Formats: sequence, structure tokens, C-alpha cells
Amino acid sequence: MKEWYTIPELASYQLPDMPQSQRGIDAMAKARGWRAVEGMARPAARRGGGWEYHFRLLPKTAQAKLLLVQSQPDAERAEVKARREALWARFEILSDEQKAICEARLKALDEFHSLRAAKVNANSAASIVAGRMGVSRATIFNWLSLVDGHGRTDWLAALAPSFPKGGERSDCHAAAWTFLKSDYLRPEKPSFSACYRRLLKAAKKEGWSPIPSERALRRRLDAEVPEAVQVLARSGREKAKTLYPAQRRTRQDLQAMQAVNMDGHKIDVFVQVPWSEKPVRMYLLAIQDLFSGKILSWRLSDAETWETVRLVIGDMVERFGIPDHIYLDNGRAFASKWISGQTRQRFRFRVKEEDPRGLLTTLGIHQHFTTPYSGQSKPIERAFRDLADMIAKHPFCAGAYTGNRPDAKPENYMSRAIPLQEFQRHVGLQIADHNAQPGRRAANCAGRSFDETFAASMETAIVRWPTAAQKSLWLLASEALRAKKGSGEVHFQGNRYWHVALNQHAGKKVTIRFDPDALHQPVKVYDLNNVLICEAACISDEGFGDIDAARRHARARRDYEKAVAAQKQAHAVLSAQQLADILYRGEPAEPSKAPPIRPKVTRIAGGNLALDQAPADAISEEEFEDSFSRALGLITRDASILPFPKGNNEPMGTAYGSDKRGGKNPAR
Repeated sequence: MKEWYTIPELASYQLPDMPQSQRGIDAMAKARGWRAVEGMARPAARRGGGWEYHFRLLPKTAQAKLLLVQSQPDAERAEVKARREALWARFEILSDEQKAICEARLKALDEFHSLRAAKVNANSAASIVAGRMGVSRATIFNWLSLVDGHGRTDWLAALAPSFPKGGERSDCHAAAWTFLKSDYLRPEKPSFSACYRRLLKAAKKEGWSPIPSERALRRRLDAEVPEAVQVLARSGREKAKTLYPAQRRTRQDLQAMQAVNMDGHKIDVFVQVPWSEKPVRMYLLAIQDLFSGKILSWRLSDAETWETVRLVIGDMVERFGIPDHIYLDNGRAFASKWISGQTRQRFRFRVKEEDPRGLLTTLGIHQHFTTPYSGQSKPIERAFRDLADMIAKHPFCAGAYTGNRPDAKPENYMSRAIPLQEFQRHVGLQIADHNAQPGRRAANCAGRSFDETFAASMETAIVRWPTAAQKSLWLLASEALRAKKGSGEVHFQGNRYWHVALNQHAGKKVTIRFDPDALHQPVKVYDLNNVLICEAACISDEGFGDIDAARRHARARRDYEKAVAAQKQAHAVLSAQQLADILYRGEPAEPSKAPPIRPKVTRIAGGNLALDQAPADAISEEEFEDSFSRALGLITRDASILPFPKGNNEPMGTAYGSDKRGGKNPAR
């Protein structure tokens, strides 16, 4: 039997005649001076300290409850705890009216026990309480049976009215129930009544029975099929996503220019542009600071292109610096290799090693691509909603407003188109008003405007600024090309660009950065690691008979040859004679003569010459010359006395001669 208890342990037992909370038991201990009773209080041997009290300090009823609990096995105590939790879980799902009934019943039982404590018999006490409650005496005894076996603290939950269990539904044929659910859970969204009528027709044909009423099946469908499943089946995934709470991200831990987000919006206004006879709708591409909500830079374009994206990023970097993070839309223009090249976290396009480094990658900006078709991922969408109303529905755009839906066209639809230059000025003014509007309710703004919030944060923010060399990254577009073999010249858009430094990169891929509006100006050439190679000038084509152009070209070539020769002279400083002098310096004037090495000579001879010669493995030089001279003389003599036959022009090796007797013998 456990004798010592801490206050949290006493509170967990819910003992009778004692407070039910730790604070109440602690106040009771202080009021009765439990710590002053000798031998009845001691410091608790546990982490955190505290006091332990002997159970003899408790009221008699509480001691009896402790003895009863301690005498129960662990399994039985766990069962009692589970039963109590189930009892209160059942009470929690009751309506307010049902909970009020429980409280009235508990009040009646308290009155009954008060009468019993005043020595009133049970029947009389039940009659008195029943008369006040307006119920029968049997009902009072029924309530007493409900709380029998439960502690006083659990009487309120035990007096809950009985109701049918949720699993008890009207019986329905299994095939019919499957037919009804499959018919109702379709994207065409049929009404439940129509599905029920079709069920009755199918049940009559198939012999399905029983079939409950329409209201019973409707209640069963709502009970068994979750609302999310019904929305997904009838309204689609996008509608079902709204049933899950959206993520709410705070920006209070950011600072100005730490993170930005970028997107495009098609404005509902007809604009007259120089390159099209028909009016067009322009795209507004903008960048927003996430900390303050301010629109940092923007451009108008007839389409979302990587060139416009590049210019908008350049405008932001030049005016406010380089951000640490940028959140981009998943469109092709934003995921282009010229913007995010060599970034692994791209939703679009295949990442290749030879791709040039994109603008954001080169500037060291961490890129985050938002979830496709998820407007909640881009805070700038909220700004576009305000700007759409401020720009398109402004009186300045009356007659040019297109409506935000095909079925929402105004009466004066397409009655005018605004010139591009005037529309650009209008958009600029409205964005300035959007940034300067006071009373913003965002947490970071706290009643200030976006401009004021941004300016206050920029005073303490640490922002990176671009160098002069980095400015060319967004002012010029870029294209990866292969330099021609030989000279290394680069061909692009019908033009040729060349510099002497391209000789080193002939046949290799390079990146050029050029101004799209000035293709005849020099272009900057980089390698694939974005290291500047040179600034290559445009080589113009000349007329076939233009002598002056040929003379200029020849002069330029001579200058090039002289420059190359001068570089060669600068690198090859030592002549061949100087190299030889260095190599032979310190060597002897004349090398020592080594004895000649002669190979063995094996001679094969035929005829009389072979008989005159004795075989020898090695002979001296003088003997060899004498033998060779004698052999040559014999060959010359025999050839002079052996003329070719008439009409025979065969060579001597195949001719026939006459011997001394006039016969024919083969020549030697």
C-alpha cells in the first residue's frame, strides 16, 4: 500500500471531499498546515522538488477511495480509466440542450441525497424531487441507477440521455448501396433525388431489396462518405484542396531585399502598339519585396518572354541591389536557361552541362520555383488583384476595358484603344500610388505604406550591389554558339563577330551577350563558365567589286599578321643558334671516334664465278674490293660477247645468246 502522495498524484485520483485541481489541493494543504504536522510531510525525492504528504492527512472518504484504488490490479485500473474517458467523450459530443438536461438531472440527484442526509426515506425523497422536476418517482430511481458505480465527479457524464449508436443505419441491399454511391459521386454532380429515382428503377429490374427511403439513404451517405471525398468526386481536386487550411507564412523574420517574388499578369485593357494593327493586351511583369510588399520594378510586354524578365530583374538590381532569394513562377520565361541556367531545381527543361549560367545563377540569387497552378504560393498575386482594379477600371481606361471574363464585357467594349506610351505612364502612376497608399494592415507595415515600410528596413538592411562588370549580364541577352574552326569567328543572326582572342576558342562553344536592338555593335563573348573572353566586333560584308573595302581588309590582315609576328617574337626570344649553343656548351670540341662496326657479308654466286671463290665468313676491306673488281670485270666481258638475237628486245636476264659452236644457250 502506497502511503506518500504528491499533489499532482492526489489530483489525478479525483478523490471525494477534496478539491479536484492541483491548485485547490495545494490551497487546502496550506490552509490545514499539512507541512507543520510532524511525520506527515517530507520533501519529494523527484526532479523538480515539491512535497509529499501521508494519506492519513486526507479526509476519511478520500482515504477509502485511495485504499480501493490501490487494491485494484493494474489491468482493472486501466479498464476503469478507459471507461471514464469513454463516458466523458460521449458527453462532449452532446448538444447544448442535452448537456442542460444532464445538469438538471444532477441537480435533482443532489437534492435527493440532501433529503436522504436529513433522514428522509428514499421513497419520500424521490417523490419530493419528482414533483419539483415534473417527472415520475420511477424516473428518479432510474437516474440513480445511471450513476451507480461511478464516482461523484463522473455523475454529470453518466446522466447523459441515451441516443442510438451511430453505426445503426437502415438496412439496404449492398449492390443497391454501391449503385447509389457510384452514381452520386460523379463529376457531373447529379442531384441525390435523381440518383435515388434511378436506384429504384435499377432495384426493380435487379430485384434488390430492401431499399430504405431517400432521406435515410441521404443521412447514411453523409455519415459514411466524408465531405472531402464528396467534394473531390463531384467538384475536383482544386476544390478539395480548399478544405485543407492554407499555409500562413509570416514575413516578420525577413528584411527588405532579403527575398522577392516575381510573376506576370495580363491586363484587361486594349492597347495600341506600333507592331500590330489590332489592339493587344499587355502583360505586366513585376517584382515585389516580400518584407514590405512594395513593387520594386516592372515592365510591360505583349508576352511573357525571358528578355522582359531579364530587364525587370536588371531594373530591380540597379535601383535596390541584389536580393538573397527570389520566388519565381513556373512559366517558360522564368525557367528559361538565360534566367535560371545550371539551376538544378527547375520544373522545366532538361538541365545540360553546356548550358550557360543564367542571370540569377551568376548573381548568386537563390531561386525557388513555386508550385504550379498555386496562386497561394505567390504573394504578388494579391498585389495584382489590387492593381487590376486600379489600372484596368480607372476612368482613364474607359472604353478600352475588356472585362475580366468573356461573359463580363462592358457595354462600351472595344470602343477605343490606349496608345502604348500613354498606357505605360498610366501604369507607372498607379503602381506608385499602390506603393504609397497609407494604412496597410500587414504585420510588417502596421499602418504605414509599402514605401515607408521598405525605406525603414533598408536603413539597417545589408544589401549586395552589382559591379560594373555584372551590369552587362542583364543589359545584354545571351546565346550559346559554337565558334567556327580556324579563325574562331562567331556567326549570329546573319552577322559575323570576331576578335583575335577567339583563335584560342575555335571550334568550342561560347556565350555571347548582345543588345537585341543593336546587333551591329560589338558583342561580349564569354566561355561556358561565364568568364569574359573578349569584346568581338561585327564584321560587315562588302560588295564584290568594292576595291576600297578589299584594300581595307588587306590592311587589316597585314596588321593582324604583324601583331601575331610581334607576339611570336615576344614569346620565341631565343634563336635556333642560341638554343644550339646552350645545348653544346661544355661539350668536347670533337667527339671521340668509335671503331666501325661492319656486318657479316654472305655472298651467293653461281657458274664459274662461284668455283673461283672460296667461301669465307669474313674478309678484309682490301680483299673485298679486289674480289668485287674482278667479278665486275667478268660480268662486263661476258656481256660484251653475248649480243641479243635479231628482233629480240627482251632484257638481258631473259635473252638468249650464241655459244662458240653457234648453238643457243641461256645468257648468264
